[in-house]
Amino acid sequence: MKIAFSDFDAERGKFDTIIDVRSPAEFAEDHVPGAINLPVLSNEERAEVGTLYVQDDPFKARKIGAALVAINTAKHLQTTLFEKPGRWRPLVYCWRGGQRSGSFATILREIGWRVAVLDGGYKSYRRAVQSRLYEGTPPWRFVVLDGNTGTGKTELIGRLGDYGLQGLDLEALANHRGSLFGYRPGGQPTQKAFESAVYDALRRYDPSRPIVVEAESSKIGRVIIPPVVWRAMEAAPRIVVTASLEARAAFLARIYADIALDGDRLIDRLDAIKPYQSGETIERWIALAQANDHKTLAAELMAQHYDPRYARERARHGRETLAEVSAERLDAAGLDQLAGDIAQVLDRLC
Repeated sequence: MKIAFSDFDAERGKFDTIIDVRSPAEFAEDHVPGAINLPVLSNEERAEVGTLYVQDDPFKARKIGAALVAINTAKHLQTTLFEKPGRWRPLVYCWRGGQRSGSFATILREIGWRVAVLDGGYKSYRRAVQSRLYEGTPPWRFVVLDGNTGTGKTELIGRLGDYGLQGLDLEALANHRGSLFGYRPGGQPTQKAFESAVYDALRRYDPSRPIVVEAESSKIGRVIIPPVVWRAMEAAPRIVVTASLEARAAFLARIYADIALDGDRLIDRLDAIKPYQSGETIERWIALAQANDHKTLAAELMAQHYDPRYARERARHGRETLAEVSAERLDAAGLDQLAGDIAQVLDRLC
């Protein structure tokens, strides 16, 4: 049984497991969100069979490939799949929905499981992602949450679900805080994997209702916001969040505590600002970091570096502002108050 990708979103809930049988390297670059990797060829085996196919004897390559697929499928049956019940229903895909997924599915089907193969494989999935995120008119109603550094915008996006609102956290999907200090453990996904995460998040939302997204530059760390999403963000109206410099400094010192604990990395990031600030200023900030005065450091970074850059950027773009919301504190209570204020603005918009 084959499933066309056009039916995939409607049909995916009928399957217990989505299985990507491509090599680990292919899977690591990108895969259908929620899929597990049960490779029928390792990275090395795939390279060996491919080289043999192109440079020597295609028939010999197919024989060796078939033997390796059988061996690796047997390993998965003896381990990951051993306890699966008879009613278990998997959906399998490979690169093009061809030999690897077909061979794997045939063996599972002979055991008695109701197996389906994604027609066109990963390539059909990737074409759909590119079509949605790179082509045409943005179908979403975005509202951008704007505000200077340290106003808790990312945390507010996460709280909006409590009010029945739709929030798209691009920084979470990019695994990066969106600044020079934005590194998060585990590093960033590949560009393709980031796009898959964005695609998967957006397909779950109601496009007729507002989707709140944080103001970003076109890049978050090293990944690029897909063009259709970026155009929608650029055209979207804004809700501006404000708070005092003192409240923002305290907030940043708290949420960037992991970087503050890594003195060498913090100083390395301060060095990266040298093209934009005087040597004397950078030396002062490094001294504050070494003295663990992170609140003062955060306040000076915002007042002298980030706030002026945000002001210049806003002056170049006359974007529509729906409302301004403000809080005296950015602790849990203050963030909850801001989230409630944002919800009231969006209620009026709807």
